[in-house]
Amino acid sequence: MKRKPPRCTAGGGGEAIGLHNKIVSGIRRYLTDTDRLLWFFYLVASVYGCLIIFGVTYSTGQYYPRNIIVQTVATAGGILSAIILSKFDYLELAKLWKLYVPAALGLNLLTFFIGTSRPGADDRAWIQLPFGTIQPSEFLKIAFILSFAYHLYKVSDAIGDLKSILLLGCHAAIPVGMVHLQGDDGTALVFLVIAFFMITIAGLPSRYLIFAILAAVIALPLLFWGVMNYDQRMRILVLFDRTLDPQGVGYQQNMSEISIGSGQMWGQGLSLGHYETLPEIQNDFIFAFIGETLGFVGCLMVLLILGLICIRIIMVSYRSKDELGSLICIGVCAMILAQTVINIGMCLRLLPVIGITLPFFSSGGSSALSLYLALGLVLSVYSHRRTSLFLDS
Repeated sequence: MKRKPPRCTAGGGGEAIGLHNKIVSGIRRYLTDTDRLLWFFYLVASVYGCLIIFGVTYSTGQYYPRNIIVQTVATAGGILSAIILSKFDYLELAKLWKLYVPAALGLNLLTFFIGTSRPGADDRAWIQLPFGTIQPSEFLKIAFILSFAYHLYKVSDAIGDLKSILLLGCHAAIPVGMVHLQGDDGTALVFLVIAFFMITIAGLPSRYLIFAILAAVIALPLLFWGVMNYDQRMRILVLFDRTLDPQGVGYQQNMSEISIGSGQMWGQGLSLGHYETLPEIQNDFIFAFIGETLGFVGCLMVLLILGLICIRIIMVSYRSKDELGSLICIGVCAMILAQTVINIGMCLRLLPVIGITLPFFSSGGSSALSLYLALGLVLSVYSHRRTSLFLDS
């Protein structure tokens, strides 16, 4: 008589089922607590961006698939980082500024000793690693937004005092000056825009803002003739006269306008294949590629997605439980908005070429990762927006 095989004990199978249930339950809790709409906008922008970068590689044939791999891996790592960061209280994260600010500044200092430049750029803002390059200023943006928001939060009751203003000015001047010395004036301008938006929302008295604007206007001639070099001045002058240097400084913007205009309403398709003549098509001038391949509709979709992301972040800022959370969201929104306006302005010959990437769409792993770190901060504000359980309604 044959013996029946022994029954499986509940031990192994039960533990596996229990682990599975815990994972599913954890995912459900996270999706309940997080801002699903902002996640949706971010993911749509990332998928659209990866599709565009794939289109650049497929169309031109001169860029290796490495660009797509880097963008995809950085986006995946960014998603994981955003999830982890969003589970921490943003106030506790802000209090750790003595850890992340020196680390971010130290990483940027390395560029003065071992920094490299990308092809077609004259700034030394990248660090070469065995698996690729990183741009430390992208992570300095996140450290600056978090630390500057905390600084404003701590001096909110005395923000109009001269001492507070001077300290806040020094706080903003450090990353701006460091990035400027790297040769990356575009990113330095983004830092200035972030600081301006945050300090304005924090309630700086209007007399100081008016004074700062007037001082900037008065300083423009000195900046133009005394600080800018010949190439930088020409980048501004060609905005008003395209015939000044059509094969030199004005070449990229001339070709960008032609590319965007040739796309008309619906574009000519991602397999077009004649972008060899436009330098940095995968980075600073990705909007020109979108215009020619996907037309006015494709460009409009870019503006719509980025606009919805900014609007949603502002909504999270409005619902924040305190000023710190609100300022963090304003800083992230200002970062995305500034880069979008400057990049598209360059491609449309409305602003000079200063080397700014288009968020989510330009090729770059550091940029993709920093955008998701910023998302993690905003999601932390969202998930901690209630001061107590009694305010659930």
